[in-house]
Amino acid sequence: MKKFIIIIFVTLLSFTNGMAEDVLFEAKAPKQVISGRPFQLAYTVNAKGRNFEAPQFVDFEHMAGPYTSSSSSTTFVNGKRTSSFQMTYTFTLKADKEGTFTIGPATIVVSGQEYVSNGVRITVLPPDQEESTSIQHNQQVPSQQSRQQNKHSQNTAEQDIFIRTIVSKTRVHEQEALLLTYRLYFHNVDVAQFTNNTKLPDFTGFLKQDIEQQEIQSELEHYNGRNYQTANLYTTLLYPQHAGDIQIAPATFEAVLRVATREPIRSIFDGFFDTYQNVVKEIKSPGVTIHVESLPANKPTSYSGGVGQFNLSSNISTQKLNVNEAVTLHLDIKGNGNMKLLKAPSINWPDGFEAYDPKITNQYKPTSSGVIGTKSIEYLAIPRASGTYTIPPIKFAYFDINENTYKVLTTPEYTLQVNKSAQDVDSDPTIVSNYTAIAKEEIKQLGNDIRYIYTNDLEHANGKTKAKEHTWISYGSTIFWLCYLLPLFIAIVLFIIFHKQIKENADISRVRYKHANKVAQKRLKKAKELMNANNPNAFYEEIERAAWSYLSDRLTIPTADLTKDNIADILNQKNVPQPLITRVRNLLSEAEFARYTPAAIQHTMKDLYQETTELINELENQKL
Repeated sequence: MKKFIIIIFVTLLSFTNGMAEDVLFEAKAPKQVISGRPFQLAYTVNAKGRNFEAPQFVDFEHMAGPYTSSSSSTTFVNGKRTSSFQMTYTFTLKADKEGTFTIGPATIVVSGQEYVSNGVRITVLPPDQEESTSIQHNQQVPSQQSRQQNKHSQNTAEQDIFIRTIVSKTRVHEQEALLLTYRLYFHNVDVAQFTNNTKLPDFTGFLKQDIEQQEIQSELEHYNGRNYQTANLYTTLLYPQHAGDIQIAPATFEAVLRVATREPIRSIFDGFFDTYQNVVKEIKSPGVTIHVESLPANKPTSYSGGVGQFNLSSNISTQKLNVNEAVTLHLDIKGNGNMKLLKAPSINWPDGFEAYDPKITNQYKPTSSGVIGTKSIEYLAIPRASGTYTIPPIKFAYFDINENTYKVLTTPEYTLQVNKSAQDVDSDPTIVSNYTAIAKEEIKQLGNDIRYIYTNDLEHANGKTKAKEHTWISYGSTIFWLCYLLPLFIAIVLFIIFHKQIKENADISRVRYKHANKVAQKRLKKAKELMNANNPNAFYEEIERAAWSYLSDRLTIPTADLTKDNIADILNQKNVPQPLITRVRNLLSEAEFARYTPAAIQHTMKDLYQETTELINELENQKL
């Protein structure tokens, strides 16, 4: 029995501790209130507590409270029981002076532990100014007067709702961000919804970057002597693209208003109930003019259009590597400005390095204060010869809008030590292959080494041999003419045959095409075998060789003289479609990139194999 009681006590204690860890105690109040009007401040806690202590209301008049209320609920979902509890302490306060004030936190004790709520910050707005015309008290009126009151209600709605075009600044520099907001103002008007018939201006002369719109929430704002409920309908960042005065045209929104109407009184109950009708109202915001100043003329050579505030950092993957190994230089541009328009700074790679197009990753987002984030740039290059090389500092220039001047950021200088690899020994130009010298023997010509050879028949007489004279080939005989005509006929036949072959061989594109296709198909077959054997290194090497050797044969350029640039130029001269040229360049880059950094390639072996096969098939149909 004693053991059972201990188990129950430990269970209850752990349950109590678990509840104490999940206690939430917070204060809620309006962000804006009107001077002289009461409002409510509520403290809620999701557990049973005691010893609640409210803060001192120094800048507010304590009119009533705290009123205590509690609620609890229990739900069962899929056999699981869930319970919730909430206790609320409500105060009624009033502010008598304008300004922004803070109400301190309250305290409460739950399960023996004291909890502190958050404080609240409240802005007190001045009351509305007196209207020039007094509002008549509600009373029963004839039917004609009811119609006039209905018309007056609608006219009042038209006067009490409008949209402002709010810009953060009206005078900016080129490429300097400005925030534009279309804000709705309404007073004593019930806005049911907005339709889709919104007409925004074209923002000609600006680069526009919209800010993601959260759920529209209204708040109070004192404007022109009245307190309005306001809501931001559309917010965007604008970057002016040229100097001068740029006009932003008006925007048009369409809202559905819920307007109260009074029907003619037919019974004693009609005076207590209003009827409503929906009125579609078109609301137009005013236009605005932005004065754009041109940037100063003394632009640094490394300036590429950046305006804002930025900082620059860099790092390199290694400073010691072998020939044909890849090196990566990483660059981060962080800050606030026209991040979308920033161009990747150029790098002056040393001679002997083959550089690839930089990989750019954008991690920024538009906010009300501008586009904030990071533009990451990754440069990859491969040294083709050994030695000690220096990568000069990278310069990034931008226009600082706060200091109104150009600034140049610089990265450190990097020194690379490139060593020879075992595979590069054969390609070293300083190594001379050993050839066997063949000595030339002197040739001695003897007078009796070569004698005239007699080809006619010989006859023997008296033990002596002498040439036999034939008289059967006589001039003008049939055999005589056949000896002339037969070789001529054979020559004509051979001429026709060889002429046909020469004509076929004259089509160099077709001959080279056959050779290129044959070699490419052979290498692709081997690449497929390597892919099936899951040998990525050998696969990427074979794919690269297949692509380069195919293009070398088709374009009749030695492989050693081939580059991606001259391949693109030649294909362009031969009227190859530009998308196909771009795919060829991308394939060569991806194949070589995958060969040296297989872990970083985004394509699978199957995708690269299929892309290579398709490109070769498409190039076969081109007249190169």
